[in-house]
Amino acid sequence: MSSLPPPSTEEIARDARWLVQALDPASQGVRLIAMDEEAYRTASFLDDRMLQAPRDFRVVPWVRIADSVPRIGRTDARWIFHIGHVGSTLIARLLGELTGVLSVREPRFLRDVAVLPSEHRGEFSKAAPALFSRTFRSGQLALVKATSFVSEIATELMGETRRAIFMYATAPQYIASILAGPASLQELAAYASSREKRSAGRIFGLPADLPTQAHQAAAAWACEMSSLEAAAEVLKADQVRWMDFDRALEDLRGALETSSQFFGFDASAEEIDGIATGPLTRRYSKAVEHGYTPALRREVIAEAAQERARDISDALAMLEDAAQESPLLARALQRSTSEA
Repeated sequence: MSSLPPPSTEEIARDARWLVQALDPASQGVRLIAMDEEAYRTASFLDDRMLQAPRDFRVVPWVRIADSVPRIGRTDARWIFHIGHVGSTLIARLLGELTGVLSVREPRFLRDVAVLPSEHRGEFSKAAPALFSRTFRSGQLALVKATSFVSEIATELMGETRRAIFMYATAPQYIASILAGPASLQELAAYASSREKRSAGRIFGLPADLPTQAHQAAAAWACEMSSLEAAAEVLKADQVRWMDFDRALEDLRGALETSSQFFGFDASAEEIDGIATGPLTRRYSKAVEHGYTPALRREVIAEAAQERARDISDALAMLEDAAQESPLLARALQRSTSEA
């Protein structure tokens, strides 16, 4: 942290240099991190993992942030909400390569706000659209990719006019992708309790004891998909575009083109072609130093699907049974089936 004075409200409001990165609700303190366009472009995530490298940051009282919001004068950020492990980082990275787009991937602030009780988060969620609409240049638009569970407050962040892509995978693909990776299985266990709480009131009929990891992954899919379905139920139809990631990979150029049109990004066919065939499509989007291709992804998922076929089949049957009592889950399964 620098010993220099914290930025003024005018400096915070002026552009995206000072990322509103984290919130401590107890102290009403906010961590601001100094960023330039290249820092946004290269950071996979804007949560505390970004602090592994030296950063110029300041902690300021929330009131200073709140005072800056009326000066920003825009709330036109575009959004990506997703169920996790469905290529949202890749799509956000690729769209962020467009000349007029600033891609803002998973700022911790949104996570901090999402876990607050509804009676305590209003002032923060109302300020977020303005704070994350700041860019560096005239005509530049912000694209914000939230962490998966931030979908719980998607409607608060989107209001009645802002647009979002809702990214998902079909239930069989999602379950197999979770089973395919040790890290995703660790995350599955870590989030099990919080997902159970989030699902309460939306998902009914799941057994208290989930017998296999496939069943646990199916329950996770139900939680995350029902969160998106609940948001879509409230939002206007023209505010949301659903994206099945596996289908998007089959025609990445088309997916980027339709996404750009939906968001109103100014992108030429040549620019989209270059991005859709560029090096980022052959790298692991969460750590671009590692290679990872769509073909390898399909191979890894197919292997897990074959090895755990019986468990996956039983887990899907569990979802079908629960859907009899859970309208949002029934809608998610219908979407999964109709677009599979």
